[in-house]
Amino acid sequence: MNRNLFKLLLVIGLIITIGLFAYKPLLNSMKLGLDLQGGVHVVLQAQETAGREVTDDDMEQLKSVMRQRVNELGVSEPVIQREGKRRLIVELAGVENPEEAVELIGKTASLKFKTEEHGVILTGKDLADAKAVIKPDTNEPIVEIKFKKEGARKFADITSELAGWGRIAILLDDKVISNPAVKEPIPNGQAVISGGFKNYNEAVQLAALLRGGALPVDVKVIEKRNVGPQLGIDSLNKSKVAAIIGIIAIMLFMMAFYRIPGFIATIALVVYGLLVLIVMNSINAVLTLPGIAGLLLSVGMAVDANVIIFERVKEELRNGKSLRAGVDAGFKRAFWTIFDANVTTLLGAAVLYYFGTGLIRGFAVTLSLGILASMFTAITLSRWLLRIFIRVKGFTNPKMYGI
Repeated sequence: MNRNLFKLLLVIGLIITIGLFAYKPLLNSMKLGLDLQGGVHVVLQAQETAGREVTDDDMEQLKSVMRQRVNELGVSEPVIQREGKRRLIVELAGVENPEEAVELIGKTASLKFKTEEHGVILTGKDLADAKAVIKPDTNEPIVEIKFKKEGARKFADITSELAGWGRIAILLDDKVISNPAVKEPIPNGQAVISGGFKNYNEAVQLAALLRGGALPVDVKVIEKRNVGPQLGIDSLNKSKVAAIIGIIAIMLFMMAFYRIPGFIATIALVVYGLLVLIVMNSINAVLTLPGIAGLLLSVGMAVDANVIIFERVKEELRNGKSLRAGVDAGFKRAFWTIFDANVTTLLGAAVLYYFGTGLIRGFAVTLSLGILASMFTAITLSRWLLRIFIRVKGFTNPKMYGI
């Protein structure tokens, strides 16, 4: 067998095999957004207190604390954005218990350590860490907390003074959740919140609240809407069908019109899809309906790049150049046209990502990834495959290249 033909068959077979076995696992491992898998949509409104108005700094701090709390829930790519002056929209995709999630993000979580002698001695701002554990001897769920350097020093001084006779009350949102006796000085800046936990999950939730921090202002849930996955599944299935039909139609057209270059474009599309899915999974990107639109748009740009290249190659061949010279000249002439078109689209995507939020950013990310992958497959992979083809005996007739 001709060496170039063997190399060609090996490369094409390898790409098709990887595509057949890798596409489904990559698609199944994709994280889906709120519009595709359901979740909860919450609108919070900051409440003014007597003598104190809600400022922009309060809202930005509220947004920051809310993001920390949501991260403690383990929700990937939440949408947290301001609406107006005093409202915050929180969208959580795929949460198993929406009611629990809403309760967690809506709590003020104002933590205080108080004694009868000194009043409030420490607050949640003095905390460095909090974690839920099971006490080995009693199987009781507790929350272990650790203070920052200055807080640890204050705590050591107070416990030294109260050792053997005093108590330190622990209050969450001004409610006493624990009132332990001080048996001995605690110099290491650590304490334990115990008692009152019905189960381990309650201790985990409190620890998450404490790590996330207290809200700078009181908030009220003015809208709570569970988004069911049914609409998202229906939209996703329709998008899959539309994508499959569209891509197959593109492949058939390319092969019918451009013949061998069209077949190469088909192989390049397979590699393009694999690259996009691998990168999206590696960066834990979340797929949404606008994200799917961005991918499909980038597919069109990938095909367009191949069309520009193959038309340039046909022009060179019509002018009497050999296959190799025609291919090299065609790619060289098409490069800057493709580069300019893709760079301007990338700039537009960058603007959308910078100024947009949530779903708009998802569209910008998938569009950018798709464009970068299409540039590689069109300019590098297609050229390499086409060069191999023209070296194989039996594939040197210009008619096989659309002439």
